[in-house]
Amino acid sequence: MIRIVIAEDQRLLRGALASLLDLEDDLEVIGQAADGAEAWELIERLRPDVCLMDIEMPRMSGLDVAERLKAAGSPCRIIILTTFARPGYFERAAKAGVNGYLLKDESSDKLAEAIRRVMAGHLEVSPELVFGSLREENPLTPREQDILRLAAEGRSAGEIALQLHLSYGTVRNYISETLNKLDVKSRIEAVRLAEEKGWI
Repeated sequence: MIRIVIAEDQRLLRGALASLLDLEDDLEVIGQAADGAEAWELIERLRPDVCLMDIEMPRMSGLDVAERLKAAGSPCRIIILTTFARPGYFERAAKAGVNGYLLKDESSDKLAEAIRRVMAGHLEVSPELVFGSLREENPLTPREQDILRLAAEGRSAGEIALQLHLSYGTVRNYISETLNKLDVKSRIEAVRLAEEKGWI
């Protein structure tokens, strides 16, 4: 029996997925989470074989959870479910070592088969998501990404400079260059755009 946790913030969709997968003889949904933090707790406690996870959830995203599980060396396999291809997300999912990256509107039969294939050691990816993710490359350097991630946490330029062992002026230059690259007027806009694109 393949034991599954579903993490999805839309309750109707979460319930529907659980009901459909429970109809399969070899699949059992053992837990449901409404956000990423709850998913992390359930995986830690219930030790499922697979977690089906939405990308965009409150508290922690599906990719945050996947990265944390990889760092912790968890054996739980991760299948990310998403509605559309955002550039950068696929790249981040691949780095996080996810086992599947699928569209939410796949049929339940296809999803059940994907779970079985992932358990057999295969990587399952919807072709549309791969091609969609290739449209736009991340224009930010690793250092610009680091600075923007810290800005997203609400850190000031001075705090970022301290944390990254850079001068205040260097951080200001990086931020200015990032705003130019993204064609935005403020750090808030830059963070929002980079998060939407999956670049940070």
